[in-house]
Amino acid sequence: METNVFTQHMDRRQIFKKNNREILRPSYIPDVLPHRQEEINSLASVLVTALKGERPSNILIFGKTGTGKTACVKFIGNEIKKAGGEEATVTFIYMNCEVVDTSYGVLQNIGNQFVKDFDQRIPFTGLSIMQVYNMLRDKLDEQNHVIIIALDEIDKLVYKSGDDVLYHLSKINDDLKKARVSVIGISNDLLFTEMLDPRVRSRMEGEKMVFPPYNADQLKDILRQRSSLAFDEGVLEEAVIPLCAALAAQEHGDARRALDLLRIAGEIAERENSEKVQELHVLKAKNKMELDTVSEAIRTLPTQSKMVLMCIVTNVERGTEKLTTGDVYETYKEMSRILGMGPLTQRRITDLISELDMMGIIHARVRSFGRGGRTKEIDLSVPLAETKKVLEEDDVFVSLKHYKQRNQTTLM
Repeated sequence: METNVFTQHMDRRQIFKKNNREILRPSYIPDVLPHRQEEINSLASVLVTALKGERPSNILIFGKTGTGKTACVKFIGNEIKKAGGEEATVTFIYMNCEVVDTSYGVLQNIGNQFVKDFDQRIPFTGLSIMQVYNMLRDKLDEQNHVIIIALDEIDKLVYKSGDDVLYHLSKINDDLKKARVSVIGISNDLLFTEMLDPRVRSRMEGEKMVFPPYNADQLKDILRQRSSLAFDEGVLEEAVIPLCAALAAQEHGDARRALDLLRIAGEIAERENSEKVQELHVLKAKNKMELDTVSEAIRTLPTQSKMVLMCIVTNVERGTEKLTTGDVYETYKEMSRILGMGPLTQRRITDLISELDMMGIIHARVRSFGRGGRTKEIDLSVPLAETKKVLEEDDVFVSLKHYKQRNQTTLM
């Protein structure tokens, strides 16, 4: 067989069971959800009326990231489909509002769930909201079903596009003759309902549920359940699962973080051709996840914020001691000239430095010089080489790759 770049990796030891790596991803829904039976039973007790042909109350579910909200709702959705069988008169629709984040998009996506003929589908764009609403209402009435619509990250939809879509969905039952609609809203933000119009809030607030964070022992049970399905027997050292659970419990009991830690630790062990997943691999996974988070935060910064960060990186790389706002602004003006961009004012650059400080990318502390005024002393809080590498991915900074800063003299 002809060798290529993958040949050396094909024969390395496999730690995961074949095709079972996905079991450690948050998107996998197991047959049993440990420590969420009470919440599942509460959901089932409200939604059982749908199986009797009646409309259930709307439900709002709150809880921090990784507390099992999405998993429980998807689990219930699967159970509804099983209970209904082939002659089901209940339709369950799940939608992530971080992906579909406009009123038009939500209504269009729901309507197209019931259209088999492509020519009959609601178009991606081009209609008014009322036209889409009327098309959706007609398509729902053709079904004569109870339709349960689960909107995940519903707060993101409200913050971006307002509460119009919730108004339409909450009043649609008044306009339907045969079908009935119930909405499940899932949110990390307990206060997002305060953003709603009082009429929408009163219609939406049927049942409320709050999912508590997992503790370390509960996270251990979740990890043991998934690891028994995902890994070959005996490849996990005894301390691995408790360590993953303890690290995730510090992050508000986040099961997603615990699962990601275990999966990435397994992948690192595999790459190192290790026979077992060890504590060292978990710590490496933790560092990698934190670095990935920082990289993504830097990658998504606006161009001017990236320029300010590049100025700080350049000064730190050069060895500038006690880097001040003035130093950064001088470098910024020089970079703006090289890139052919009009520079912002020093006041605006100071604001951007404060924003980077709030994100934890830099640390800026105010120093007072009495009558000499005040300035900020700036330190980089993230790894220098990785930060520069991420910034240089942006095409805007191509011409700065070989940029050498001119010597500056700071007068004190």
